[in-house]
Amino acid sequence: MHFGSRVRGAALSMATMSAAALLMTACQPGPDSAGSSASPSGTAKKPTAPSSGSPAPTAPSGGAGASAEPAGDSTPKAPASVPATATATTTPATKTRTCAAESMKAFMYQADVRPPGTGTGAAIVEFTNMSGATCALEGYPTVAGAANGTPEKNHPLTVTRTGSSSKVTLAPAAKAWVKMTFVQVQGEADGYCVSGTTPVTYPTLVVGLPSSGAHQLALEDGVLAECDNKVTVIAVTATKPS
Repeated sequence: MHFGSRVRGAALSMATMSAAALLMTACQPGPDSAGSSASPSGTAKKPTAPSSGSPAPTAPSGGAGASAEPAGDSTPKAPASVPATATATTTPATKTRTCAAESMKAFMYQADVRPPGTGTGAAIVEFTNMSGATCALEGYPTVAGAANGTPEKNHPLTVTRTGSSSKVTLAPAAKAWVKMTFVQVQGEADGYCVSGTTPVTYPTLVVGLPSSGAHQLALEDGVLAECDNKVTVIAVTATKPS
């Protein structure tokens, strides 16, 4: 009968289709296959980019006490500037000692430039540093008339200061000077003073400097003659006066 043949053909076709379907199912990759990036819906997942507001990864600590720079700022920092009012501290220079009287050699002579008259008029004292070290002289001299060998029994003259005063530093063997100008004696023989007083003569003068002692000095060419016991002086100077 033809009916049985048709049934057997239909059954054979269904079996063939079922086997093909099973074969196709077995060939599909499963969700747990190695290397699969597909989602259950079949759409591939894209890597998620970090948002712009996310903090940068923190570098490993350099150890206890290490100071970390703010995250995301790799610009080198310039050193802080010194405030404009800051000043460097300097070490004060060593003060030069004052020349002692015993370290100085003093010599007195009559000045070339002096008031007109017949007396001494003016005299210059030259100081020489005889020590082996640098020292300093400063200030105006004191002046007193004295007899020979008795400097303590002297007669101080009234001193008028002129000019400015500054410290004079003397290296070994260096010199400094002071100049003294007296009220001049007038006339011949014993002379006279314009003020009407009697001229005075002194064999020596005692000349002192502040903190540097005093020296008793005599002129090489005679006694010192002056009027009124007055003298005008300049401060000790490194420039030789005339």
